[in-house]
Amino acid sequence: MNRGVVFILLAATAWGFLGIFGKGAQDAGVPALEVGLWRAVIGAVLFIVHAAVLRTRLPRGRDLVATLIFGVLGVGVFYGSYQLAVREGGASLASVLLYTAPAFVAAFGGVVLRERLGRRELIGVIGAVVGIALISLGGGTGISVTAASLGYGVTAGFTYALYYLFGKLVFSRYDPVAVYAVALPVGAACLLPFAPPGAHPALAWSHLAGVGVISTYLAYLAHGAGLQRLPATRASVIATVEPVVAAGLAALLFGERLGPLALLGAAGVIASAVYLAGAGRNQT
Repeated sequence: MNRGVVFILLAATAWGFLGIFGKGAQDAGVPALEVGLWRAVIGAVLFIVHAAVLRTRLPRGRDLVATLIFGVLGVGVFYGSYQLAVREGGASLASVLLYTAPAFVAAFGGVVLRERLGRRELIGVIGAVVGIALISLGGGTGISVTAASLGYGVTAGFTYALYYLFGKLVFSRYDPVAVYAVALPVGAACLLPFAPPGAHPALAWSHLAGVGVISTYLAYLAHGAGLQRLPATRASVIATVEPVVAAGLAALLFGERLGPLALLGAAGVIASAVYLAGAGRNQT
């Protein structure tokens, strides 16, 4: 198997564990926003050390400003909203809603990247919207489809889309390790006022370590290694195994199961992500 494919599969699997670790930490008594805080803190420490070892060039000038904004939205808001989505609706629902991100990329790419919204992009956006509507009607076992869970989940999808938009603008000029070394501390600082650290049992810390080390640091490294060996569009299609991993683990560990109509909606969201990924295949 192509090494690039292996790296992307590893990254997607690590991300698939994000909701599982997050829910485990929350069940052990860690507030949702504090889970997001520790994800940013642990990831920040690891990437700062990594960047120092590599002596890599940090973003500067306008790129530094863009990185700081990304830290606020792409780390602070994203990490917090995702964990709130896990708290309100469950790990599997949060993971599926995260894949509304390609629809947001298609919708806002014209504004940020001056990319034309064509028929393919429009179909993908509509497919994602219809998928969310079906999920909201379908419900399921062990999950809660509410305005809060959908709102937090879609917010996570929107802020996750910034990784694609910001990546095209900055990641081509700087090592992602350097970018994360700047952005993650900013996100942690944004979350800190809303999630003051508390004392937690060892079980909670094991889940938090999983969130920070496996689902953040190692996942980002694997994803970056995969993108060095694969076109971005192919990598993004392979990465859609993430919600499948998350849903399978959530069903096994927490008894979460989407209802038939919600499953159809989830399939629509993921299919839209795959379809939208194919839109740029000829440019990669």
